[in-house]
Amino acid sequence: MNAVPQPIDPPRLLDPAHLDRTDTLVRAQPFAFLIAHGQLPDAARAELAADFPRYPSAGFFPHEEKDCGPSLNRLIGELTSREFADAIGARLGIPDLGNYPTLVTICRALNKRHGTIHTDSRSKIVTALVYLNETWPPISEGCFRFLNRIDDIDDLVVPEIRPLYGNLVAFRRADNSFHGHLPHEGERRVVQVAWLTSEDEKLRKTQRGKLSRLFKKLFGGVDRKLGAGRDRNAAHRD
Repeated sequence: MNAVPQPIDPPRLLDPAHLDRTDTLVRAQPFAFLIAHGQLPDAARAELAADFPRYPSAGFFPHEEKDCGPSLNRLIGELTSREFADAIGARLGIPDLGNYPTLVTICRALNKRHGTIHTDSRSKIVTALVYLNETWPPISEGCFRFLNRIDDIDDLVVPEIRPLYGNLVAFRRADNSFHGHLPHEGERRVVQVAWLTSEDEKLRKTQRGKLSRLFKKLFGGVDRKLGAGRDRNAAHRD
């Protein structure tokens, strides 16, 4: 009798062991953060690009499986897995980060309102961002920055991070976890996961995100116009 062939699991997209690459940067000061490159396989580039959601508006929106193709949903499943969360937490000084609920938001494009300096809200314990842009022009606009101050976008802790495919940044939220980027308008693909203090906070943020998505669908032109002239050092506390 012939054996029934067993299904073969697809190769992993995110391997926590890759966080130990020699070019990974982990810092504890002025707040805990890490910067890791090459976190996604080259072979998955085309599939992830095809499966990325086609939002009609700029900004971050709560992840919904129906918006995404299978490879991107698989990436999000791995990004929010306990194994990956605990690997991130171990490097940022938070044991058992995988015990906390997660909120995933996805951005396909920005307008110039986005990127103002902030710390993230107190309900966020850790935030991680994985970039999926095949190319990026030779500009600073839209490049992620860890900052020393809330009032100076040019006071960088480390050199800015280009939002290129496979680059990952993560940080532990603190009262001084300042970050942002220079105003940029156009496509900038990123998946963000935040580990939150409670399920109530996850529900609240998800509902707010859905309302924001509806507002931008109806009034996206207004949203774009409001941010067009923002100051490069614009900030909000969380």
